[in-house]
Amino acid sequence: GISAKSFKKPTSLEMDHDFLWRVHQHVPRKGRIQIFNRSHYEDVLIQRVHKWIDEKTVDHRFEAINNFERNLMRDNNTTILKFYLHISESEQKVQLQQRIDDPSKSWKHNDGDWEERKKWKEYMRCYTDVINRSEIPWIIAPVDQRWYRDFFVASRILEAMESLNLQVPKINIKKRSK
Repeated sequence: GISAKSFKKPTSLEMDHDFLWRVHQHVPRKGRIQIFNRSHYEDVLIQRVHKWIDEKTVDHRFEAINNFERNLMRDNNTTILKFYLHISESEQKVQLQQRIDDPSKSWKHNDGDWEERKKWKEYMRCYTDVINRSEIPWIIAPVDQRWYRDFFVASRILEAMESLNLQVPKINIKKRSK
């Protein structure tokens, strides 16, 4: 089976634990697929851009993340695909403006997105650091064109699944007499 989890701003309960605690709750069981929309990398990205954590904490978190992912692969035989959905600065501006101009997209609008956009260069610096310091490589997906984003990501997932040589499980069904 497959399931998805969207990580938002940490709750007070989540803040009472280490930063990976909330992610552990959603790690897939063996034989399952789990999709994370956002992830533990937010804790070395957003918090860093806003200077809510210092560089020593960033270093410790990178070490913890790399250990966490290494353990998932080693202990659970988990295949990890990490996609960085890269939007250009100009396309991001277009899409944010569409959320204001197009009533069908207004539900996505958040004034805070424009404030975050002002930190573009700092986000790019931190994203580059995240990509470079991760032991498990990232797949950088260009997303300015949605059709290509979807094709690109689906193709990489298909390649990974094909490499697993998955088999339909054999079921032993006993005949029942009526």
